Amino acid sequence: MSEAPIIAQKSPYPVEVEAGKSYYWCACGRSSNQPFCDGSHKGTGLAPTKFTAEDSKRVFLCGCKQSANAPFCDGSHKTL
Repeated sequence: MSEAPIIAQKSPYPVEVEAGKSYYWCACGRSSNQPFCDGSHKGTGLAPTKFTAEDSKRVFLCGCKQSANAPFCDGSHKTL
């Protein structure tokens, strides 16, 4: 059974990503390297979400870990 993710923050993380580069978004909320994974999920039953940037641009990654469009913010933090 998976533990519930921790809300890292109630707002998105603006991040500059590079086209073609892969990233691992923290899905558990425990990483000290938010919004990216640092391995803190081990033993929680949760795992990071890998994504590859299509373009070099600024994206808004979910900070509350509740987004239905993970790893991207969908505004879910507004209801917390």
